[in-house]
Amino acid sequence: MELPENHLSADTPRWFAIYTKFKSEKEVARRLTKKGIECYVPINKVVRQYTRKRKVVDLPLINCYAFVNITRDQYVSVLETEYVIKFINFSKNLISIPDAEIDLLKRICQEAFDIEAQVMSYQKGKPVEIISGNLTGIKGKLVSDLGKNFLVELNYIGIGLQMEVDPAFLRPLPDWKYAQDDEEPAKPAAGKKYWG
Repeated sequence: MELPENHLSADTPRWFAIYTKFKSEKEVARRLTKKGIECYVPINKVVRQYTRKRKVVDLPLINCYAFVNITRDQYVSVLETEYVIKFINFSKNLISIPDAEIDLLKRICQEAFDIEAQVMSYQKGKPVEIISGNLTGIKGKLVSDLGKNFLVELNYIGIGLQMEVDPAFLRPLPDWKYAQDDEEPAKPAAGKKYWG
């Protein structure tokens, strides 16, 4: 099997996204960990209302996605793992995800409940920063006055995370802008996603 050259390093592990069989994200993580490969599945805590009680359930934040931190020699081993379908690429290139973006994803998943993940839409909104609590310092966009009002864009992953943050914990950032605000990104054709 020919290995892609893009960003795969022989000695420095880098993060990549993989696509898994539906509802197999946690099982893929278990199997990869057993092989000695670092794997991360973002977990979303969601409150479910049942007939007699409310229950918090742990669900994968991004269906069919997992993230692996690998070197070049682990690439084939990941693909040979049961329930792994493929590496997710952009324009046929395998692109590594910066550690900072994975760390931000982990931090958000540890602290926030009922996050909504969606393919990046580059919504316009006021730039704000969280100024209180465990997510202090995270910058995003104010996208609503009610409900899920805070959007964090994970550019390399191609996903936006929308969550509810108390407006009292947000402050406007008049001088800070997203890189995308300078130049409007090309939107995908109808029905197409950024990743595939």
